[in-house]
Amino acid sequence: MSMNRIYLDNAATTPVDPLVLESMNQAFKECFGNASSMHTDGTLAKERLENARARLAEILTCSPEEVYFTSGGTEANNWGLKGFAFANRTKGNHIIVSAIEHDCVLNTCIWLQEQGFRITMLPVGETGVIDPESVTEPLKPETILISVMHVNNELGTIQPVSEIGRIAHENNIAFHTDACQSFGKIFLNAETLNADMISINAHKIYGPKGTGALIIRKGTMIEPLLHGGGQERGFRSTTENIPGIEGFVRAAELCKVYKTDDTVKIRSLSDLLISGLREKFENVYFNGNLQQRIPGILNFAFSGQEGEAMRIMLMLDEEGISVSAGSACSANHTGSGSHVLNAIGKNPVEARGAIRASIGRFNTEKDIIKFIEALLRIKKKLNPINSF
Repeated sequence: MSMNRIYLDNAATTPVDPLVLESMNQAFKECFGNASSMHTDGTLAKERLENARARLAEILTCSPEEVYFTSGGTEANNWGLKGFAFANRTKGNHIIVSAIEHDCVLNTCIWLQEQGFRITMLPVGETGVIDPESVTEPLKPETILISVMHVNNELGTIQPVSEIGRIAHENNIAFHTDACQSFGKIFLNAETLNADMISINAHKIYGPKGTGALIIRKGTMIEPLLHGGGQERGFRSTTENIPGIEGFVRAAELCKVYKTDDTVKIRSLSDLLISGLREKFENVYFNGNLQQRIPGILNFAFSGQEGEAMRIMLMLDEEGISVSAGSACSANHTGSGSHVLNAIGKNPVEARGAIRASIGRFNTEKDIIKFIEALLRIKKKLNPINSF
């Protein structure tokens, strides 16, 4: 990360913590063997893999046998939905997901529909928080799975997943949650989360890209997504990325160590940003629930100037500041606007007009002040045609 830039897009990805990089470098140097090989180098790699699995299981309060490493959150979500759907197809073909899921979940559901499964989209309120009781309305005898993300990647809203999971289990339905945005920021206890499958990844918690995990609770029937040499106890075939896994688990451990300090600091910076925007820009408004959310994600827009959001983002980039116009995985690549903002009742213009600033461990008060000052300079550049 350039020392001259300000990075406020931590919901898209985070810089790798130096301590994580240190542990990965050590693994690259000392543990290059294939964990499936029978010789000493392979045995050392296998030992390191299982050690990392046990450490991650301890953080999540689950069994090491329930931890399956993946290439990231997208694979974990795809595997959780597709693998469960096909393994349980004789029980039913109906799946319920929320309307504000990550694109990899929604696109997986589109694909599953083409394979004969029925998908119901669960609506959300205008604050972006799901009412748990609304989950009961679309339940059918053939419903086999409910999937609701723990923290929304665009709004930062925290969903009542434990309650939703409880309702699912009361109706003999499995529950999956995409916890990629919450893991490392909210304490996750697999016992109390009431989820049969939990997707997590590394690059949102100051770890490496290309590494994640799907937690599959005992008794959950699932089909493999990848077939081959039978790694990950026969459920996920591919040579394990030992340095990546080591970096992932080290990042998770550091999140546990730094949790209190990170939370206090990020909440303070978030409050500073909210108060600064309200003070300097009369027509600023915020999307989502400012109370029931993780403090690191702030989604906002300027009333009457939503059409300038992409221009503002690009001008901020020229100023050396990285933010997002919606989700890094969708809104920046399409002209249709945010499906999340559409789901909470925003019109097409408003759905294309949001800016997401996401604060992380390495941000400072100076970053927030400079960000607000840059927005003020951009205001002047947009005048007299546009103003905030």
